[in-house]
Amino acid sequence: MPKFDVLTIGNAIVDILARCDDDFLSDNAITKGAMNLIDAERAELLYSKMGPAVEASGGSAGNTAAGIAGFGGKAAYFGKVAEDQLGQIFQHDIRAQGVHYQTKPEGTHPPTARSMIFVTPDGERSMNTYLGACVDLGPEHVEEDVVAEAKVTYFEGYLWDPPRAKEAIRESARIAHEHGREVSMTLSDPFCVGRYRAEFLDLMRSGTVDIVFANKQEALSLYETEDFELALKKISQDCKLAAVTLSEEGAIIVRGEERVKIDAYPIRELVDTTGAGDLFAAGFLFGYTQDRSLEDCGKLGCLAAAICIQQIGPRPMASLTEAAKKQGLL
Repeated sequence: MPKFDVLTIGNAIVDILARCDDDFLSDNAITKGAMNLIDAERAELLYSKMGPAVEASGGSAGNTAAGIAGFGGKAAYFGKVAEDQLGQIFQHDIRAQGVHYQTKPEGTHPPTARSMIFVTPDGERSMNTYLGACVDLGPEHVEEDVVAEAKVTYFEGYLWDPPRAKEAIRESARIAHEHGREVSMTLSDPFCVGRYRAEFLDLMRSGTVDIVFANKQEALSLYETEDFELALKKISQDCKLAAVTLSEEGAIIVRGEERVKIDAYPIRELVDTTGAGDLFAAGFLFGYTQDRSLEDCGKLGCLAAAICIQQIGPRPMASLTEAAKKQGLL
């Protein structure tokens, strides 16, 4: 039996979250709802302008690993931090969730990545990310035995920004497929898709990636179309399995000619959308690696996302296992 259900690979980031209004975003040239890459100087500037903030370990794939562990799955994670306070916070938090994490920190410069996340009254999150130590993730950090022992290796599209991470992903995919495992990715962000469209499509069409996660905007961006039906048709042809989230409308799962529509779970209040897609992927992959039906996988994903968006921060404080039991999914 494989030792891990899912290995996730991503940018190890500590999120610093604060509320703001839309005028603040305009005044500070922040693109609403997107992940904006920034340098160290701008990171300091934005931090100085933030109101009261909450620090929480984040990073897209890190959130997914934590979510899988929260469902009772066996998760592992690769991601690079520095030997500093934020690095210690990140290491503590992900290990406390029960995730296998052994990537060694090296030095204090560049420092651990951080993302200043501004949450507007509508719950939308606008991320401003300084990648810091993330850029040092490379093929030498790939633990071959962990990849070989994971049913699915999952990585975030954001990893296409730091250059050496691409080599780490390709090496991980090679090892995974060599051992009969599957590889999955999330498209991460419409702007990320815009930067790397050709490479993402090549990853899918070459068979490097088997399972793709996207939201509606990312799927449309990938195929440069406003026709969602066309985007769904194309994504079903380009990979073995795709899950496309639709915010309050739930999600659509496509596998070849098969299509499964999943309704969103009702929520009391939309607080913060940070991590919603990451937690959808967590629920889905947990179900997938337990050989559940596509419908159950989608329901587990939508449930995790619904819990996530009713709190501040990307890693659910409520028990995912208990919530799934209440819904009859476990």
